[in-house]
Amino acid sequence: MSSTELKKIRLNLARDAAHPNGSNARGYEFAAPLDTSGHIDAEAWKLFRDHCRVHRFWDGDSEYGHLMHRPGGSWAFVYDIDGQDDAEAGYRFGAHAFVPGEYVSIRDAHGELATFVVVTVQSA
Repeated sequence: MSSTELKKIRLNLARDAAHPNGSNARGYEFAAPLDTSGHIDAEAWKLFRDHCRVHRFWDGDSEYGHLMHRPGGSWAFVYDIDGQDDAEAGYRFGAHAFVPGEYVSIRDAHGELATFVVVTVQSA
């Protein structure tokens, strides 16, 4: 586990039909334990769980929650705002390396899939 470190990761919306240049006003900043190859370490997450927070920023609106490891191995951002559990599922987060320039997808609470680019990865 000495090779795993808690990192702060920023994702910005990648380009799509509505945003041909992507958007730095839509995305996520979250903390997760990454191994030396940039993959989320599920065992280390158990130790760092309380520190694995997420900030979703979307055109001036913000939501705060946690990165959760679900049964079966998938990952999601869970928000506990107004007593509701909204979740956004990371598509194959366990298989993706979180390194700048890589792309990941997230399915929002309405079921829509969007692609994001990893902008920064820093020590948390």
